[in-house]
Amino acid sequence: MYFYSELLTADKKGSFVPKTLCLRLSYDFFIMSTSPPLITKPESKEDADYNKICEEYKHLIETVPNGNGWMEKHLYSYNGFWFHPNYIKNHLLLPIYFKSQPTDIFLASFMKAGTTWLKALMFATINRHRYTISDHYLLQHGPQGAFPYLDIESYPPTDFTHLPAPRMFATHYPRTLLPPCITSCKFVYVCRDPKDVLISKWHFMSNQRSKDLPPFSLDEAFELFCQGISDFGPFWEHVLSYWRASLESPDKILFLKYEEMMKQPEVALRNLAAFMGKPFTAEELEKGVVEKIVELCSFENLSNLEVNKKGVVKFGKVFEVENRLFFRKGEIGDWKNYLSVEMKQRIDEITNEKFKGSGLILDATT
Repeated sequence: MYFYSELLTADKKGSFVPKTLCLRLSYDFFIMSTSPPLITKPESKEDADYNKICEEYKHLIETVPNGNGWMEKHLYSYNGFWFHPNYIKNHLLLPIYFKSQPTDIFLASFMKAGTTWLKALMFATINRHRYTISDHYLLQHGPQGAFPYLDIESYPPTDFTHLPAPRMFATHYPRTLLPPCITSCKFVYVCRDPKDVLISKWHFMSNQRSKDLPPFSLDEAFELFCQGISDFGPFWEHVLSYWRASLESPDKILFLKYEEMMKQPEVALRNLAAFMGKPFTAEELEKGVVEKIVELCSFENLSNLEVNKKGVVKFGKVFEVENRLFFRKGEIGDWKNYLSVEMKQRIDEITNEKFKGSGLILDATT
C-alpha cells in the first residue's frame, strides 16, 4: 500500500523533493529492511523526470555566472536573464507539471510594473457576474490571491483543473522562456517607466531582503538595474520579448502601458475586457459597470482595505510577503523623489538605445 501526499518536503541534505516520492522511498526502505520484497514499485515517469531535472538544476547552479542579489545574496544568469535559483528550478519543472487550456489567460509583467492593479482589473472583469461590487472577493481577500503565479508555485503544483474557464495565471518570466504549451494562450502584458520600476522594486526588495545581508542602498540597486542584474532582468530585454511578440500576434498578446492606463483607466478596461473575450454590453456601459470596476480596483480603494494593511500572502512554498508591501504609492513619476538628474539621464539613454528600431516608445523617456 502506498500513501500519497501533496507538495514538497525536505530530505536530510536540505533539498526539496515531492512528498509522494519521500513516502514511497520510506515505504520501500521499510520493506527492504525487514524482508526481501516480492514486488518492487517501478519509478514513475513523473518521478524520473523530476529527479532528472533536479540533477540538471543542481549542475546549472554550480556552473552558471552569479551576481549580487537584491533580496538574497546571489542571482544567477540563465538563458540571458537573471533569477533567484527557485525560479530557475520552477522554469525547468513547468513544462512537465503545468497543463494549459486553450482558454487560459496570462498576466505577464516585469516585477513592480503594475501587476497588482492589472490582476485586480482582470479578475473583477472576468468575474463581474459572479460578485457584486459591495460584497466582492477583492474587498475580502485583496488581489494577490485572485490567481496564482506560475513562477512561484511549488512543483508538483496545486491542482488547477477545478478552476472555472477562463483560468487566469500570472508570470514574470520573459516571453522567450515560456514553454510552447503556454505561448499559444492569450497574454496581457503591462509595461512601466523603468525609473518608477526601479524605485518600486528597490523598496519592495529592501523590505524582503535577508536579515543576514547588509542594507541595500539605492546606489547599489541603480547600478545593478542598469547592468540588467535584477530578478527577471534585464528590464529592457524582458519588455522587448513581449513587445515583439505582440506585433507578431496582436490577437494573442495585449501590450499595455501603465502610464496610459492611469490616464484613461476606463478606456483601458474596455479594451482589456474585449481582448479577454468578455466585452462590456451596451447595458453595462449605460449602468456604469466600467466605472464601478475601475473604482473597486483603484489604488486608493484597495490600499485602504483592512486585508491589505495586515496579514501575509504566501507564494507556493518559496516565501511569503506582507500584503501592505504591494501597495506603496502607485504613482507616475515617483522616481523624481529619489533619482538624480544624472541617474535619470543614464536610464533614459539605456532605454532609448535598447528600444531603438523596435517601434516601442515610452513617453517618460522622450
